Amino acid sequence: MSNPSKEKLSTQMSSTIFTLTVAPAKVIRGSQILTIALESIASLGSRPLIVGGNNTLSLVKQTLQPLLVEKEFQFTKSSYTPDCSEASLKALKTAAKEHKADVIIGIGGGKALDTAKLLAHQLHLPVVTIPTSAATCAAWTALSNVYSDEGVFLYDVPLSRCPDLLILDYDLIQTAPQRTLVAGIGDAIAKWYEASVSSGHLEQTLIIAAVQQARVLRDILFQKSVAALQQPGSDVWREVVDATILLAGVIGGLGGAQCRTVAAHAVHNGLTQISRGSSIHGEKVAYGILVQLRLEEMILGNQLAAAARQQLLKFYTEIGLPKNLGDLHLDDITLSQLRRAAEVTLAPNSDIHRLPFKVAIEQLMAAMVSTTAPIEISRAQSGLTPVIKEEGEEFSDDVKLDRSI
Repeated sequence: MSNPSKEKLSTQMSSTIFTLTVAPAKVIRGSQILTIALESIASLGSRPLIVGGNNTLSLVKQTLQPLLVEKEFQFTKSSYTPDCSEASLKALKTAAKEHKADVIIGIGGGKALDTAKLLAHQLHLPVVTIPTSAATCAAWTALSNVYSDEGVFLYDVPLSRCPDLLILDYDLIQTAPQRTLVAGIGDAIAKWYEASVSSGHLEQTLIIAAVQQARVLRDILFQKSVAALQQPGSDVWREVVDATILLAGVIGGLGGAQCRTVAAHAVHNGLTQISRGSSIHGEKVAYGILVQLRLEEMILGNQLAAAARQQLLKFYTEIGLPKNLGDLHLDDITLSQLRRAAEVTLAPNSDIHRLPFKVAIEQLMAAMVSTTAPIEISRAQSGLTPVIKEEGEEFSDDVKLDRSI
């Protein structure tokens, strides 16, 4: 006969069980470290499939490929182009099986690394991530974003583990355009604004640690980004690169899903519906932070959010992050396009619902067109509506007041 008290205890205990994917099994970082890293790659497999974009795979031919040949790896390369999409993953699965790959190496930017991680997850193979820019923390995380072939965000996939090996070669990172590091700063600094609003009130030890690390990350970026961008390859530049790739990943690992993304990333996902290659991930996220803070101002009357937005606007001006839709090359957006982006941002499963208040579509649209509004605009004017011209006409980033609300 079963013991009811034991059954109850078992149920209570199981409800507290959760899994965290905190960090890669191994991280190697430094300059000219690919040769050193080969031994660690060899411990994972000898028949790698190298996944990257077309441009990155050309770089591989000059850098990684000769080293793999020298060490007698049996490798093949395959492009993830056009995107980290279901079609690309299907083709890469076929390529991996035909090659009898026993390890996946992802090299490139965030989408190449997300593709490699998800491919390895689906095939139950180890994965190595080699970022060639500091634009995201994708090299670290146990998460992949899936897009359509046209670059529209579809869904994300939590992975069973972080990469088995992360190789951070500063020489490779330095070959990327400076714009990618700027975007990485935007993506990373969002961790504070999102984690603090979604998780700042929670008392679990690791979530407290994650939120505090997000604050540290923000402060590092505020203090060092300008100098880093002025001195590529310097010590301060490396510190900012570490912040965007490594520390940003730590926060999501320690805090779990709810510490990763809230409104800023949700806005990014909505913007992919209407933006076709005119801006990159971290630029959209940076703009999304301003939208989130604007919502806090308009709906809650939060003056701290207003002050934070003004601080970010100054910082964005200093380093070149977008402050409004025009900076994202969306100044000709129409009302229907804006509404489409807002609808996706507010989808039932969207991360925006981690905000501690509800957001109506009109409020979101108003926030999206008033990211540079003066700080004086407050809760009393939460009925702001955007000035949007007819289909095909030029879009305005101004707002008008609806005093009936």
